[in-house]
Amino acid sequence: MVKKLLHTRYRVVDLEKTVSFYREVLGLAEVDRKVSPRGSTLVFLKAPESEELVEICEYPASGPVVIGPDVTHLAFSVDDIATFAAHSAAKGYPLSDGPTPTSSGSIIAFIDAPEGYEIEIIQRPR
Repeated sequence: MVKKLLHTRYRVVDLEKTVSFYREVLGLAEVDRKVSPRGSTLVFLKAPESEELVEICEYPASGPVVIGPDVTHLAFSVDDIATFAAHSAAKGYPLSDGPTPTSSGSIIAFIDAPEGYEIEIIQRPR
């Protein structure tokens, strides 16, 4: 049986643009960068209060990156969704949906990462 989630991988074409988005827009820290034994370039990023990592992978030998609609997304918590929305819009990434209040009292919104992966932003009730 597995014990815990370590990381989630997203393969991209433009590694530096995507890593810049995760660092500058979302505020994740780059914690490791390496080339795998099969030749892919891997960058690992971490949210300030998380243990799990996001792995961004550039591996041209795998062929084109095809992102299906509504297949996967990452979700991150924020203290204030309006503040985050203003910040992300100023960086060139406006919300693509929301903010939307939920029945639990949370507020959710979405933005699109550079290559089309969807990112959910959640403000939990205070």
